[in-house]
Amino acid sequence: MLEHPVIRVAPVDARLRQALLGLRVLPTQRRWIGAIADLLADVALCQGSEPMAILRDDTAVGYYRIEPSARSVAGRDFESPALGLCSFFIDADWQGRGIGALALHALIADLSQRHRQARQLVLSVDADNPVAMRLYQRAGFADVGELYHGDRSGAQHLLLHTLP
Repeated sequence: MLEHPVIRVAPVDARLRQALLGLRVLPTQRRWIGAIADLLADVALCQGSEPMAILRDDTAVGYYRIEPSARSVAGRDFESPALGLCSFFIDADWQGRGIGALALHALIADLSQRHRQARQLVLSVDADNPVAMRLYQRAGFADVGELYHGDRSGAQHLLLHTLP
């Protein structure tokens, strides 16, 4: 019987920040994600942002950030209270092992506990990133049927996940 790794998420503290600085994405993903040092620095500029580490057991294998409003990732508000998800990635050395799907499940579970007022989670995915689209859709995100053009990367699909 195959054993699944324990994937969990945790707020970034000083120890995790140091571990996250060693993460990287594949060269083809850099235009969508950027460098982790820049992502961590951006948190200071975004009031209310929550930098989060994705952990396999106790090893940092990924990162994402939760925004207090979907407006920051979608350019607009939503009818129900909505959070924004940005900068989600799994380290290049850990990709292709199913960790992304497990991390999204852990992320949703965490938000349902820590952000009980939120009803939706919104993210944007570059139109030319079909791998990410499939991952998010398999995790229960639905394409809202509109494109967001407010990012440097060009047209992006808006995806929405209803929180429990």
